[in-house]
Amino acid sequence: MALKKVSPTDEFMKGLWRDNPVFIQVLGMCPALAVSNTAINALAMGLATTFVLVMAGLSVSLLRKFIPREARIVSYICIIATFVTCVDYAIMAISIELHRALGAFIALIVVNCLILGRSEAFASKNNPGRAMLDGLGMGVGFTFALFFIGVVREILGSGTLFGVDMFPDGFQTWTVMVLPSGGFFAMAMWLLVVNWIRQRQQDAEKQAGERVREVTS
Repeated sequence: MALKKVSPTDEFMKGLWRDNPVFIQVLGMCPALAVSNTAINALAMGLATTFVLVMAGLSVSLLRKFIPREARIVSYICIIATFVTCVDYAIMAISIELHRALGAFIALIVVNCLILGRSEAFASKNNPGRAMLDGLGMGVGFTFALFFIGVVREILGSGTLFGVDMFPDGFQTWTVMVLPSGGFFAMAMWLLVVNWIRQRQQDAEKQAGERVREVTS
């Protein structure tokens, strides 16, 4: 039986929704909960992770035939660490304040199980084009997830979005949302929303399948 060929669009889109690394696979929770107290921090961490995902995937795919199987994990970590260092210096050059806000979590991208997992499970087994699409899709999905969490936490915790006031002066902010524990509340809310949407999609597909069977029977 021939395997179904995956189109470039499907390769990219799977990371946005079907296999979203945060809302579906629940990977990379450390930065998702720790630095998503504001939308800008969440967006910066997501973009940094996306860059590392794409470049690490490309490098691993290009070098997959030259990396000994026994040393593949160490090699992947060295590759990932190289691009994390580039991101670290780039963020420092762009904004010292942002670099301080993200803190040690930039360096911890090296041990993000999402990046190492995609390098081992996908990039090491596919060509550079597919590896880059996979990394880009997963990275954009990761960025969207962090951004949505960050938006909720900043609006409710600080009453602002990207530093712009969203409510009148009398609004009482929820201090818990800017604390690390607030990440769990925002994450739980979005998981509830995502699971509800996915359940509705599955029910709609099931009903459509039943109607097709009724027509063809």
